[in-house]
Amino acid sequence: MKHVLTRIVNWGQELLGEVVQPGDLAIDLTAGNGQDTTALFQMVGETGQVIAFDVQSQALLTTHNRLVDAGAQVRSIQRDNCPLQRQSGIDLMEMSHDEVAGVVTSAPMGVIANLGYLPGGQRDVMTRPESSVAALEQSCSLLAEGGRLAVVVYPGHPGGAQEAAAVSDFFNNLDDTIFYVLLMKVSNRSQAPFLFVAEKMI
Repeated sequence: MKHVLTRIVNWGQELLGEVVQPGDLAIDLTAGNGQDTTALFQMVGETGQVIAFDVQSQALLTTHNRLVDAGAQVRSIQRDNCPLQRQSGIDLMEMSHDEVAGVVTSAPMGVIANLGYLPGGQRDVMTRPESSVAALEQSCSLLAEGGRLAVVVYPGHPGGAQEAAAVSDFFNNLDDTIFYVLLMKVSNRSQAPFLFVAEKMI
């Protein structure tokens, strides 16, 4: 895969792709326009499962259409059908990412999130420090041994710096006997997005 050096989102997908295999379970905490969800589907294949979360119905519709075009079996799941059973296909949840522990009952090999707001959407609808950290805590607890959590953080928009600080504090304080944590950033551009990847060792 060819990259522009600073395309952080692509690096997150590639680092998950090193451990997520066909048949695995993977989670997208922030479906957005469906690019990460589709990338996860391509990793797990038709025998795997991807569960994707977003609070915006338009985001899930865009994601649904992108996945159908990619050949995925897509289900839109209602809250009262949770927790989910382990089965192949894509499950779209119109829920906040900090509700992941109430939905997912199996250990995912990959979890991904792009924080901030929906590209092309309402800029006042965005992820928040408290809910994002809660979602990351739950994801780390759920993650399978050898699994990875990839999170792209956007400090440049209003409120982004506060979320970036909270997420950075979370990753910097993960137990180093359980997790390796990689930080990838453009060091000479303070407002550029940056990537955390945590790998669960045990």
